[in-house]
Amino acid sequence: MSESRVSAITPVYFAELPDAADTIAPLVAAFDREKDAEDIKRTHMFDGRFENIYIPQQRLPELAPLSRFVLASAARILQRDRLRHGFWFNEMPPGHKTTLHSHEEDDELLSAVCYLHCPENSGRLILHDDEARIIVDPRPGLVVLFPPDLPHEVEYNASAGTRLSVAFNFGPPHSAP
Repeated sequence: MSESRVSAITPVYFAELPDAADTIAPLVAAFDREKDAEDIKRTHMFDGRFENIYIPQQRLPELAPLSRFVLASAARILQRDRLRHGFWFNEMPPGHKTTLHSHEEDDELLSAVCYLHCPENSGRLILHDDEARIIVDPRPGLVVLFPPDLPHEVEYNASAGTRLSVAFNFGPPHSAP
């Protein structure tokens, strides 16, 4: 795996999902199969769209290769043997954007996004690092890992297609009661 750090101010890392096409196609099909189930949790409603779609991991065995890869990347970056992680999908149709936010609600140590489907002009990721901006052009299989307190947003989807990504947060394992 190749990871590269891009910012001298805040550490932002990039990695390429190996065998991306073989991993992404079944995962997108599984997402399409499960996304409209009534028991799926959805949060952060903006402009008629839920920004976060939570599908239980046991219903998505197709996520396992991506999850293992991103978890291993986060463990290397954080220099930790064990991490807890959660994930959610962001499905963004044409004309929508993802609002400026960060992921510092809990005890997260690192956040990540992996792009699954991103038509041209479907919205770049913009990471706000004080006065600097790190702008990421999405492409299938690209993984971006960054501090959870780094504010970020996604531009409007100006394409004719839907953009799909899966995001992760990583934190310390929960201690046993």
